[in-house]
Amino acid sequence: MSSNHSNEKYKTEKNIIDGCQSRVWLQCDIVDGQLVFTADSDALITKGIIALLIRVISNHTPQEIIDAEFYFIDRIGLRQHLSPTRSNGLLSMVKQIKAYALAYSIKKG
Repeated sequence: MSSNHSNEKYKTEKNIIDGCQSRVWLQCDIVDGQLVFTADSDALITKGIIALLIRVISNHTPQEIIDAEFYFIDRIGLRQHLSPTRSNGLLSMVKQIKAYALAYSIKKG
């Protein structure tokens, strides 16, 4: 379920991100203290957006992800090329990534 391949076992209701127009599945695992994300979507553009996000944010500690500002989204001009609904979906993806980081951070502490 990464940007390279689809993993059907992660396509569950608990992994669906609320607030996205298309269906987006986000799985988070902790490996050696770092969060590793895998994701997929049933829409091609959304699949590309979430693949980009997890490429940047995977393999960081929960605290690094909590502190991350995701400034690259605006720097590369991504948001200005998205429709309002896709832009809201992007925000939902970022929120879910941060929520996973917070949950793992609390679990660890």
